[in-house]
Amino acid sequence: MDGICTLANDRVYDQVVALLNSIEAVAGKDMPVCIYPYDDNTAKLSLEVSKRPNVQLYDRSESIERWDNFAQAAWDTHPTASQIWQKAGSQGYHRFGTHRRYCAFDSPFDRFLYMDADTLLMSPVDNIFALLENNDCVVYDFQHKDPTHVYTVDSPKLATVFSQQRIATEIFCSGFYASKQDLFPEESRNKLISYLKSGEAEILYPMAPDQTLINYMMMRSGCSIYNLALNLSKSELTGCCVTSSHFENQNQVLYDKGRRLTYIHYIGLSSKLFARVCEGENINFPYRELFLYYRYLHEPDNYPQFTTKAKSYNQSPSLAKRVMSKLGLTF
Repeated sequence: MDGICTLANDRVYDQVVALLNSIEAVAGKDMPVCIYPYDDNTAKLSLEVSKRPNVQLYDRSESIERWDNFAQAAWDTHPTASQIWQKAGSQGYHRFGTHRRYCAFDSPFDRFLYMDADTLLMSPVDNIFALLENNDCVVYDFQHKDPTHVYTVDSPKLATVFSQQRIATEIFCSGFYASKQDLFPEESRNKLISYLKSGEAEILYPMAPDQTLINYMMMRSGCSIYNLALNLSKSELTGCCVTSSHFENQNQVLYDKGRRLTYIHYIGLSSKLFARVCEGENINFPYRELFLYYRYLHEPDNYPQFTTKAKSYNQSPSLAKRVMSKLGLTF
């Protein structure tokens, strides 16, 4: 069985509802969806899931524990991660819980498409699942243009683990990727930990813990990674990021110079911003109306009524630059 999955808790409730509604509108009401819990803060999500027969909140505790243990074991091998996280203000493991998206390799789908909670589906994804017939992983992003948010590029060890060509063609953003169940059984996980213990851990980028680890897992295991951004023709290629201002909204679907997007990623925008807007605070952000359309697709009476003058979302001057750098975007 094929399905779409995401990672969430109640802090991103509004975004998850919008994502679920976009999946329903674009992929159909029968598309199965699984939500992996970031933590135990899922009361609102549980209530929402109970209203949707095609959606489940993952509750296999042994699977969650397995990946919790794997992530801890992986990061315990890193020579400086704990110090870096402490300086950044994180207590313990940084953003612990993000790796629970790896539960998709256990169940419930034979083949899955993972989408971050801050994305919206814009196109059917039959072609992505079809590509899994001959590939272990299918992605669609431009992260390969900037490896600095995947690996520690100044580590001398990096070039001994992965060739420059592989880094330039195989790395991907962990916000949108398709893969298969049982790709990382216990033997494979143990082997990866042994590689990290041997000194390879220093190539991991600590400030994007789930992204660097999934890239390492895929690449070090020799998985075949197919990036649509590197394989589509220029006449077919589209962007995917909220920092691109030229997308056109046609009937609540975004187009890039006439080409339909596969998904839109609201990367870099805080979940608090979405919550504030949904509470009625009139704050502008890119493609806000599109988000609100899907958020309130089944709750039109709850659509926020803005009574004050709109104010711009004052992102820091470097945010757009950081996001563009993170994704290596040219769109």
